[in-house]
Amino acid sequence: MPIDRRTVLGAAPLLLAGSGAGAAPAAAPAQEAGTIPGVYRYRLGEATVTALHEGTLARPLDATFIPNAPVEAVRAAMARAFMPPDRLDITFTTLLIEAGGHRILVDTGFADNGPPGTGGTLRGLAAAGIDRASIDTVVMSHFHLDHVLGLRLKDGSLTYPNAEVLVPTPEWAFWVDEGMAARAPERLRPNVQAVTRIFGPGGPRVTQYAWDKEIRPGLTALPAPGHTPGHTVFLLESGPGRLMLMSDVTNHPALFVRHPDWSAVFDMDADQARATRHRLLDRAAADRVQVAFYHAPFPATGHVARSGEGYELVPVQWGAPT
Repeated sequence: MPIDRRTVLGAAPLLLAGSGAGAAPAAAPAQEAGTIPGVYRYRLGEATVTALHEGTLARPLDATFIPNAPVEAVRAAMARAFMPPDRLDITFTTLLIEAGGHRILVDTGFADNGPPGTGGTLRGLAAAGIDRASIDTVVMSHFHLDHVLGLRLKDGSLTYPNAEVLVPTPEWAFWVDEGMAARAPERLRPNVQAVTRIFGPGGPRVTQYAWDKEIRPGLTALPAPGHTPGHTVFLLESGPGRLMLMSDVTNHPALFVRHPDWSAVFDMDADQARATRHRLLDRAAADRVQVAFYHAPFPATGHVARSGEGYELVPVQWGAPT
């Protein structure tokens, strides 16, 4: 079930949030043929973390994207961040964690199911010399298309054939309920159909996990509902190192870290997502813990600092010793 650009950043995400159909997405920024895969590896205590640039897609910036903020204010925030006023380039970054004898992929991107401009996780793994079959664990933060589609290839085979796939219990309960396909409202059907295909016959080996539990040595699942019912973030601890994997607590940090009360159209429960965003950004700032975001500019890691009524993402210094 290949997914085109319109499904990913047009109708499906907008409909997931219950805001009606959206405009056709803008063209993605041009990429040179044969672009070198984006791979950024860093140490965290005894663990190795590899950021994999899954890709970038663009969507028009209009009043539907942040329904609770004037579009003029959103465009001003875009200008402050040196981004175009009429287009938001949304990036995707998956993470590979090598720790405690495990190779753990956190979220999957699209594999070969997505539109042009995606699929970088597979290219990055190949460039890093990592065989997909050597990944023993895939951890899902939630089941939106840009996170879950990469569990299977377009031909139906398993992308990570030897991996145990760990999924949040509340997310599984919502999307995989037996009656969901029949009763799902129109706005949810593309996502329900994709989840049904991925986890149906011949699908991956699945284990559900609970919040506030260590799901692999040093990796703890933390509740972050609102974006979806079972949306989850993760705290990775290794020696003195700590990294909070923020998943989709925010979309682009220039908008939602600086303005945590703004609600992206992708958030299924906007009020709950805002409360979660404040709680986790405040924790990251207070604890001075390193963070990684799924939708931050690559390599999508840094620290959160308080700034006025919001926060700032302070990127890591590229190539600094760890």
